[in-house]
Amino acid sequence: MKVLVTGATGLIGTAIVDRLIKKGHVVHYLTTSKRKIESRDGYKGFYWNPSRSEIDANALQDVSVIINLAGSTISQRWTSKNKKKILNSRLQSLETLENALTKSKNDSVKMLITASAIGIYPNSETELYGEAVESVDESFLGEVTKKWEAKANNLEQLGLKVAKIRIGLVLSTDGGALPSLSRPIKYYVGAPLGSGEQWQSWIHIDDLARVFMYVMENELTGVYNGVAPNPVTNAKLTKEVANILGRPLWLPNVPKWALQLILGEMSYLLFASQRVSSKKIEKKGFSFEHPNLAEALRHLFDPSPSN
Repeated sequence: MKVLVTGATGLIGTAIVDRLIKKGHVVHYLTTSKRKIESRDGYKGFYWNPSRSEIDANALQDVSVIINLAGSTISQRWTSKNKKKILNSRLQSLETLENALTKSKNDSVKMLITASAIGIYPNSETELYGEAVESVDESFLGEVTKKWEAKANNLEQLGLKVAKIRIGLVLSTDGGALPSLSRPIKYYVGAPLGSGEQWQSWIHIDDLARVFMYVMENELTGVYNGVAPNPVTNAKLTKEVANILGRPLWLPNVPKWALQLILGEMSYLLFASQRVSSKKIEKKGFSFEHPNLAEALRHLFDPSPSN
């Protein structure tokens, strides 16, 4: 099968592309940087610029599935300019794909699998969220995710099957939140954030790549939470990382006001609490390789070849 991937060179994209190639699929990928265009067996790059609605139509040739991971990082100061960039990067990417498919009258593409985020769920320390919940968090992240998913749904009008993966906190030593969390702990200055009671719905990077593959291979449609079965509080996550690294946690919790002062509105990402369920994808037959946090962290931090 030939699969087109946007955001292929990012943390999640790299993991998905590696798995696609190992399973014998041919990967086309789109990049906004002409320097990142490669062409080798089973892996070929094409240029696009969603902000200008530009795309190399050859990228779609004989493609059966599109995996969309494009979007400017949410982990940047939420200035008015950056908010616009974060939102537009997601909407314009999907618009560019939609327009290209419409113009080319391409009949090979049957499915779109797009990234989304659990940030769509309202901030709560008590609720357990499944995909059927219709309430949306009254935050910038909630707004972005709602509009992102609505834009993806437009491609159903072209006859495509559409799946949306609401991604939680991705655990990887190659990027994302874990290196930022583990660094101060390594230097004996780690501590939970705020009350530490906010829920963190996490997932091992390998399991997240497997979720995308499973949805593709089984042609699943609709919304699926990309989280492991056992969410933890921020305090528990911090403690488990400290245990794995063999470091004590002796400092008091980092005050919420201090991070708000440093990060501004973006600090919301650190304190928003979403306890999210993985039951839907599990009921479809998916089995997690890393369902428990301590084991997942050991797998990530243990450099032994067996892992």
